[in-house]
Amino acid sequence: MVTPKAPTGPKRTSKKKTNRKPKIVEHPLSSESLFTSRETGWLNFNRRVLAEAEDARNPLLERLKFLSISGSNLDEFFMKRVGGLKRHVAYGISPKSADGKTPLMQLQEVRQSVIPMLLDQANCFNKTLKPALEKESIFLLSWKDLSEKEKEHVKKYYNKNVFPVLTPLSVDPGHPFPFISNLSVSLGVTLTYPNSDEKLFARIKVPKVLPQWIRTDPEGAAFRFVSLQEVIKENLADLFPQMQVVGAMVFRLTRNADSDQDQEDAEDLLEAIEEELRQRRFAEVVRLEHGPKPDQWMLKFLMEELELTEDDIYELPGELDYADLSVISDINLPKLKFEPYTPVVTPAFMEEGVGIFNALKMGDQLVHHPFESFSASVEKFIRIASDDPKVLAIKMTLYRTGDNSPFIRSLIRAAEQGKQVVCLVELKARFDEERNIYWATELENAGVHVVYGVVGLKTHAKTSLVVRQEQDGLRCYAHIGTGNYNVTTSRFYTDLGILTAREEVTNDIVEFFHYLTGRSLKNNYQHLLIAPVNMFNRFKAMIEREAEHAVAGRPAHIIAKFNNFEENDLGVALYAASQKGTEIDMIVRGFCAIRPGVPGLSEKLRVTSIIGRFLEHSRIFYFRNGAQDPVDGEFFLGSADWMYRNLHARVEAIVPVLDRSLKEKCWEIIQLYMKEQRQAWVMNSDGTYTKKASNDVGIHQVLMQSAKSRVTVNEDSESHLE
Repeated sequence: MVTPKAPTGPKRTSKKKTNRKPKIVEHPLSSESLFTSRETGWLNFNRRVLAEAEDARNPLLERLKFLSISGSNLDEFFMKRVGGLKRHVAYGISPKSADGKTPLMQLQEVRQSVIPMLLDQANCFNKTLKPALEKESIFLLSWKDLSEKEKEHVKKYYNKNVFPVLTPLSVDPGHPFPFISNLSVSLGVTLTYPNSDEKLFARIKVPKVLPQWIRTDPEGAAFRFVSLQEVIKENLADLFPQMQVVGAMVFRLTRNADSDQDQEDAEDLLEAIEEELRQRRFAEVVRLEHGPKPDQWMLKFLMEELELTEDDIYELPGELDYADLSVISDINLPKLKFEPYTPVVTPAFMEEGVGIFNALKMGDQLVHHPFESFSASVEKFIRIASDDPKVLAIKMTLYRTGDNSPFIRSLIRAAEQGKQVVCLVELKARFDEERNIYWATELENAGVHVVYGVVGLKTHAKTSLVVRQEQDGLRCYAHIGTGNYNVTTSRFYTDLGILTAREEVTNDIVEFFHYLTGRSLKNNYQHLLIAPVNMFNRFKAMIEREAEHAVAGRPAHIIAKFNNFEENDLGVALYAASQKGTEIDMIVRGFCAIRPGVPGLSEKLRVTSIIGRFLEHSRIFYFRNGAQDPVDGEFFLGSADWMYRNLHARVEAIVPVLDRSLKEKCWEIIQLYMKEQRQAWVMNSDGTYTKKASNDVGIHQVLMQSAKSRVTVNEDSESHLE
């Protein structure tokens, strides 16, 4: 058995240093070849999302949504990852990635991967989806394709609804170059004065407050649309009377959202985050996109004003922003969409009022969203607790809670009734900072004790605690989940959660909240895995334990399902376990830096990715631990991926599944994912993916049917007992 060496990997930001250098012997592969590129892995993930738009087995309007998601994902990738790499280059910092690439090398690799993806998106839209839409009487038209009657209707709409909203901004000695906001679509115009050759630049922001596609005849049988961008372009003369419009070009800017502020020692974190949000609006531009046949004078002008190079410019053969197609994908044509699904309410949560606490005293409850209702379980748990006079305290962590959150309303109501209410609001949740600042202020105004977590660490844990006065004394109830306390995303993300009154778990949760709100240095949690306290060491020890079972001839199997993988030391431990005969299955939705199936290194290690109707977001971990019956192995679920940031630089919580019946349910879920064919992609040792070819029913459909059948069986059993 040969154990590989862990490469240095990406720059680590945590100030805590640990001595974790294993005894190592070089593997025939160079150490930098042990892991794949995070950036390439992320782009490969987005290519799998785009494949759902190309897949004719999916309903047509859902395919349009997948195309939009692939575009939005790419936007976020440029804001966060490309923005960070560019900042490293600008500062002269050259930390190497896990596969040994400098930031400049990674930027070059990104561009080489993105350009073909943009072409694939355009081909999907122009050559596949638009013709398919036309067969369903949905037409996306150019101005020249409209009839005179349609042009007249659109012109009236433009004059009444669009023209008053537009603000043309010119550039001349009296008008400086305008600020162009992140991801806003602009129409650049090249102008000249009459009898003059001097070119002038003006910019018109395409207003996002208006539908981006205008229906040409709302009363017509067919759905005929024309782009708002094109309508504005066709009516430029109205915006610049007596000027000569020489050229026009639609373009879009992407700005850096990677923070260079050190908030670890910020005296006022709220103030620091507010300042970062202000700076983000004016952050450097990392990408300029434009359509085919650009105005070369204007493009050169923009590059000079924005200090861009050729590598920052992307010519798009399709739409600038596929998210604008939401007007089309929202058309009320059920036959072109997924069949609606209503999450089921499991029997334990059907009773109204405080019966939920009685149910949890009788046994732990495992909920699987969106197949089982989030609103009727987790949301109900907090809502009932806020109104129950026997509840003395409620404590929660909020990472992304969404708009008009029922959890916020419940916490405010509880505080107004005199309950002790504590809420940790994570202000550094990327792209949700502004919303979280608002909710933190609202909670504080209502008397809720709001804290912002442990200094220097982003709190990503999904936990809540209810303390209730009962006849036999105080009893604690808790929820630990894999997803955010967000009712909206709970309908589209797959997540797992445990609700429990089990003392061995709730005692740890009480201590965990003391760690979050006070200065507890507790490091001996009995059951919870808490990052950055004990989680990494516990996971690494369990991986090594499986390897020992394999060497001894006992059953040894690791199954881990989460979003992303990039933790070199765990990777080395997994390689070593594979070499010793441990079966390892990883179900990783996004990027995965480990190499499966490499002879002599990872032959026992397999990686799959599930992409489909719902966003795979659940994190579940299984270690067989020598058990003859696989259900007797150890199961865990919680908020953390196997990423350096999650295990060492964030506050995370993972809970063991202790109830035998819940273990059986977890095993059933895991086996369904392991056997999945239709929605599964298999990762190859070079980091590429191959889709399993199957016309079987996909796992999301299976899980919806399974949830419904379990409730039906329970209802039938209760009817029989009556």
